[in-house]
Amino acid sequence: MTKTVALLVTLDTKFQEADYLIERIEKRGHKALLMDIGVVGEAGTQAAITREQIAEAGGTSLAELLQNPTREEAGPVMVRGSISILLKKIAEDEVHAVLGLGGTQGTSSCCDIMQALPYGLPKIMVSTIASGDTSGFVGIKDITMMFSVSDILKLNPFTRKILANAAAAACGMAEVETKFIMEKGDKPLIGLSNLGVLTNGAMEAIRYIEEKGYEVIVFHAVGSGGRAMEQMMKEGIIGAVFDYAMGEIADDVWSVLRAGGPERLTVAGKLGIPQVLCPGGAEHLGILVPPNKVPDEYKHHDYVFHSPVVFVPRLNAEEIVRVAKSICNRLQHTKGNAYFMIPRGGVGRYSKAGASLYDKESDDAFFGYLMENLPKTIEIVDCSEYAEDPEFVRRGVDLLIHLIEEGKR
Repeated sequence: MTKTVALLVTLDTKFQEADYLIERIEKRGHKALLMDIGVVGEAGTQAAITREQIAEAGGTSLAELLQNPTREEAGPVMVRGSISILLKKIAEDEVHAVLGLGGTQGTSSCCDIMQALPYGLPKIMVSTIASGDTSGFVGIKDITMMFSVSDILKLNPFTRKILANAAAAACGMAEVETKFIMEKGDKPLIGLSNLGVLTNGAMEAIRYIEEKGYEVIVFHAVGSGGRAMEQMMKEGIIGAVFDYAMGEIADDVWSVLRAGGPERLTVAGKLGIPQVLCPGGAEHLGILVPPNKVPDEYKHHDYVFHSPVVFVPRLNAEEIVRVAKSICNRLQHTKGNAYFMIPRGGVGRYSKAGASLYDKESDDAFFGYLMENLPKTIEIVDCSEYAEDPEFVRRGVDLLIHLIEEGKR
């Protein structure tokens, strides 16, 4: 079956590449939908969707943008317009993959557009800056970054090969029959956050959730994972959550590796979806360091190395109360439909009794603050077990399923 690949290109500088991509896509038996996201300069080839149409869909005419053209003003308009057009075509099954080309500015624009598109839709970005830190461009969407190696300015034998690969990848992805479709049913998809120090417990949770007849999607709670989980709640993909790992909150307080951002832990409460919460992994930080080097400010802390470059210091009693305060503040949005589980035996593998980061004084300060200050709309479940104990995990799953079943009545 013929598929359509939308191409996001600035046609004043990359028209040769655009024409070549169209040729390669059509050679594979598919169609290309060329969208000109440029503003200044003359288009070197004809777009199926012109810059005028995109600007209009973004709420401003191209003529207005050209009166005093700046990237700060034009960029958001072209991004909005492209998103509007693409979402309509995707909903009508007229676009099956999106492929973008760009340098720094083009990558920013194309990826802003791609981040607004549905999960599962193939999104490929051929970029001059894809060999560095691409987290700001990928965000929490399934964008495939492809390094162009050379600049994307005019065709040559090397860029032809790179672009041919990109076109083949887009066509191949578009051809895949597997679709990501969430059908509404009696049983919501359950989101589960996890960290390496909780993996045994997460695996037990997965087994028990599936035994109860539900499906589960697991997120590695290292910043992007928690944000992606909450984005899927907003999009209606996830309908209940076992938020088992809160290291993203600890790291957000200190602005280090796993920082989840200010919205983390607020979304389920705002939406009112069933949630069971556990402060897994919130007793330590994750800090990137040179191999096996202990930062001076943490030399007097208990610590371990999660890997040679990930340093993990235990938070003392005073420090961990800051984490507890942040958790309580974020959960002010939760007006019910929630349980918060306190694992007295330890919140992670590093800090259970006998482990390297065990600190009863810190645990007591942490749990004491939570017990005293969590919103009264959240029911606290005080448990003697360690967070990975099967009894603790199964109890959490049972509580979540209870909330789900209660909500159906």
